[in-house]
Amino acid sequence: MKAIIVGGGIGGLTTALMLRARGIGCEIFEQSDTIRELGVGINTLPHAMRELASLGLLQKLDDVAIRTDQLYYLNRHGQEVWREARGVDAGHDVPQFSIHRGRLQGVIHRAVEERLGSEAIHTGCRLGAFTQDESGVTAYFFDRAGAHIHTARGDILIGADGIHSRVRDTLFPNEGPPCWNGLMLWRGARDWPLFLTGKSMIVAGGLNAKVVVYPIAEGSSPASRLTNWAVLVKVGEGNAPPPRKEDWSRPGRREELMPHVARFSVPYIDVKSLISATPEFYEYPTCDRDPLPYWSSGRITLLGDAAHPMYPVGSNGASQAILDARCLADALVRAEHPRQALMEYEKKRLPMTADIVRSNRRGGPEGVIDAVEQLAPDGFDNVDNVLSYSQREAIVRGYASKAGFAAVPGLAAVRA
Repeated sequence: MKAIIVGGGIGGLTTALMLRARGIGCEIFEQSDTIRELGVGINTLPHAMRELASLGLLQKLDDVAIRTDQLYYLNRHGQEVWREARGVDAGHDVPQFSIHRGRLQGVIHRAVEERLGSEAIHTGCRLGAFTQDESGVTAYFFDRAGAHIHTARGDILIGADGIHSRVRDTLFPNEGPPCWNGLMLWRGARDWPLFLTGKSMIVAGGLNAKVVVYPIAEGSSPASRLTNWAVLVKVGEGNAPPPRKEDWSRPGRREELMPHVARFSVPYIDVKSLISATPEFYEYPTCDRDPLPYWSSGRITLLGDAAHPMYPVGSNGASQAILDARCLADALVRAEHPRQALMEYEKKRLPMTADIVRSNRRGGPEGVIDAVEQLAPDGFDNVDNVLSYSQREAIVRGYASKAGFAAVPGLAAVRA
């Protein structure tokens, strides 16, 4: 069997490793001229890390990441709403990693080159069209100028080509642009003095206005860390057309961002100074897409953001792509026919990820902050008098169970 993978991001590269580990051949086609280590910080949750560890990548990731140990949810005034242990500190057998997205992708990319050979990765290849018949799939790739440069033949085609997926657009030509909820996200990273344990993550504020801060790598000295920050603020009405695709990752403007930053108070780190000292940062509209009725059509299927793009709450986007890759590879090994495998994969993964997409629109686990802020917008003396511990726990634990990374009972939660 041979798979054609469209997209050389985290999902596509992980899929290649999963297929290789099961004796299934594949080729990756990436539209960018090179696979570059771009982006800023993301979190990879234990359920996804368990899959990367099974591929022998744990130590290499440990070398370039931070093992997250504590998560703090605060209101915008800096008061603690919820706190819990994470990763191995919460009883998991593998860590939660806070990591630079590019470094995560780089570790997986190098493993693909080592195990499949660099010739298995084709860059500068834009998918133009594909056809399928009873015996396989044929895909046609073009360069930036529109010239045909490659024709690939395989048993299946996997669209792992992101929220602007060409494969998805072909399967659902009338879907339209991504859904924008009016939230704009500014992100950056800067070497900064460590705060709390040096491995802690902070989310302050609810869905319509929040700041997130966590370290993603060792710093220039033992007393510092490369610290990722993100500010998410509602700047437009929901259901509005999203900004042009070309504006999805443009340099942020400090004069637009800093008035929003002034709305937050975070006791453990000077967020205003951190952001002010970051020389370059970027802005992104937070978009997703409505869940699809199906992912697979014959020998074609979708994976990762092409299948289920979701709002950046709950630290879950890249993790779900990794889980997709494992599930699809396992289904291909078990099934007698590729079409049967794709249907099995879809049956298992589509309902779960659709549920997460919808939950993230409501705030995901961070919805506990919204719940408290709605009841006590000006702050509180005792959070238990605003929303009981059991009510807050139900919000956070419900999402963890839904997303598949519930921690060991009795170890995760910490009473404020």
